[in-house]
Amino acid sequence: MPLHLPPAPAPALRSVLTALGSPTAVGEAPVSALRAHQGPLSPDHPLPVHVWDDVSRAGGTPHTRLAGWRFLVRGGERAVATAETVLTADGWTFGRFCGGPYVAATEQALAQAESLATPYQPRLLSVPELYMLTLWLHHDLGSDGAQGLPAPRDLLVPLAPAPPGIAAHRPQRIADLLPRLTLRLAPAPLLAEPA
Repeated sequence: MPLHLPPAPAPALRSVLTALGSPTAVGEAPVSALRAHQGPLSPDHPLPVHVWDDVSRAGGTPHTRLAGWRFLVRGGERAVATAETVLTADGWTFGRFCGGPYVAATEQALAQAESLATPYQPRLLSVPELYMLTLWLHHDLGSDGAQGLPAPRDLLVPLAPAPPGIAAHRPQRIADLLPRLTLRLAPAPLLAEPA
């Protein structure tokens, strides 16, 4: 089933296109695959990036906030980097190019999501408390990508590397994954002192 990508804000896309068209921005990027690529680079798969700051809060619905938009940067047939945009007082602006394992992991998770029987709107969900990034497959296809809270029937696909005890690239309903995430953040029990 095809994914329903939300449209990125036009200024966010323009800022990425400007950065990709700048030899200085590309040449100074801390991503060797981006610097070494010969040929055209293009932004692909715009994904809103939401942050889940309160995963350790017991009970209730998860609260997220939009932190930016991330684009896969294609160099030929594969993604060589990501380009991130952030919202400033002046509007959407280019933030940085990134490399590392999440580039290929995002591409893999999107391919996995394309093969699911149910259509979803893809987003990225960052869980800073666990140093974790997931592909969030949201059920509301009509959303603009900036709004909406995780719903129990939404899926999360933890990207590799995932925290210990969390399987990377295994789609899981939020309702099923949430208890394991909060357990990972629970303080260790105090041991009784010997008498």
